[in-house]
Amino acid sequence: MKQFSYTITDPVGIHARPAGILVKAVKPFESSCKITKGEKTVDLRKLMALMGMGIKCGDTVQVTIEGPDEDVAAETIEKFFKENL
Repeated sequence: MKQFSYTITDPVGIHARPAGILVKAVKPFESSCKITKGEKTVDLRKLMALMGMGIKCGDTVQVTIEGPDEDVAAETIEKFFKENL
């Protein structure tokens, strides 16, 4: 299992455009990819659930990846967060 925390720096948080790109980036991986904010955890493959979390600038999220390709998936997702969010 791989995990990392990230504080959102995008002024509008996780909104439609980056959320859609993130969902597409995660889809090819076999591993379970989840994001947690506070008490709420959702699958990173579910666009509407991700959007429904209401993640804003300054919020810290925890990303958890578990499965056969978790190393590559974690690296890809973390890179996406740093470059886009």
